[in-house]
Amino acid sequence: MKVALYARVSTYDQQTLPMQLEAMREFAEKRNWIIESEIEEIASGAKNNRPKRAEIIKLARQRKIDAIIVWRLDRWGRSTLDLAQSLEELQTLGVDFVSITEALDFTTPAGKAMAQLLSVFAEYERNLISERIKAGMAQAKAKGKKVGRPATAQAKADKVKRLFFDEKIKNKSEIARRLKIDVRNVRRILKKS
Repeated sequence: MKVALYARVSTYDQQTLPMQLEAMREFAEKRNWIIESEIEEIASGAKNNRPKRAEIIKLARQRKIDAIIVWRLDRWGRSTLDLAQSLEELQTLGVDFVSITEALDFTTPAGKAMAQLLSVFAEYERNLISERIKAGMAQAKAKGKKVGRPATAQAKADKVKRLFFDEKIKNKSEIARRLKIDVRNVRRILKKS
């Protein structure tokens, strides 16, 4: 089995990287797994930008690895939802996941059951978020507030027409650039004219 090791530290506790990697190497060696890739990332767990983790997920999508090993779950996931969604994607791809500190091993029957439970919780959390958003929108509508994205392009309809008809700027991309709106909106506005 080909595996990738993922070690992450925040900028505050960088001294644990060697320890994480050593523990993961030992785990892989005991199982006679081939370490295809070792990836180290120094980034806060709260930040959304984790390019090194994205590299491992890319390897999984390309089917270059069969499993990912991490030292602890909090090294992999930013939040419960992020963790559940990323593990659900790995499960869909047929890529196993092992967190050695929590003894979470998706290569075992108990680990596979845990992966399915995590998927259920991720779906439940997504549904709760959706319900809260819909309830908030309904409440805003009831109070007479406009719901949805602001109609920034439509608010500039008069300017679009003035530039096109009065100032004779026929290049729709130029109009869009000047008004900082999408060219599709310029076309839509002019089509209605």
